[in-house]
Amino acid sequence: MATVHDTTMRPTKLELLADWLPTRTWYAAGPEAPRPVKAGGFRLDDPEGEVGVEFMAVTDGEGPDAVAYLVPMTYRGKPLDGAEHALIGTSEHGVLGTRWIYDGAHDPVLVAEAYALLAGRSVPQHQSISDAADPTVAAVLDAAARTEAAVEPAEAVDGADHTDVRLRAPGTGTPLTLRFHRVLRPTADDTTALGRVTAEWTPAGAPETPARGAYVTVRQA
Repeated sequence: MATVHDTTMRPTKLELLADWLPTRTWYAAGPEAPRPVKAGGFRLDDPEGEVGVEFMAVTDGEGPDAVAYLVPMTYRGKPLDGAEHALIGTSEHGVLGTRWIYDGAHDPVLVAEAYALLAGRSVPQHQSISDAADPTVAAVLDAAARTEAAVEPAEAVDGADHTDVRLRAPGTGTPLTLRFHRVLRPTADDTTALGRVTAEWTPAGAPETPARGAYVTVRQA
């Protein structure tokens, strides 16, 4: 189960995201600099216990023009080879020391655990409480997209409001793509998807009314 340390990070994750978000093709730029606010999310466990895995929702802006974004992140104790393009930044963790923080859509550990969640082999964890499952996160996957074999990312491509990660998924008979929905919208189930992870987030200015929608969907490549 995920351990959440009660400590500091310098710079904070939100400070790093304020600089990183404008560099993304899916960022809907507003008239002011980004001021991301944590709005929800959950964690997953790395079976090896080496990599922190978090799906963070943030909002940017105010009122009806505010946008909610999904930022899946991994936290590593050393750089990930070949992933310089996916580095969000480094931060000094009060317990663990220097952490290299990556865009998780480009990290094979997060991609594998996202698929494991869809396949029912991973339990979503509370974002800020240690050793606590998060029952608000739901995941379903069609039999046609299910495999017991290990999956690996083959390619990650950013779009206007999403990042598509093509998978090597032996045993499915179907080429698969994980779609990370970077711009979060409270939508009904996508009937064209082979699977989906849905979760909540807090819209800007409406903390009493959580929104819910797809964080990740599975599609035929």
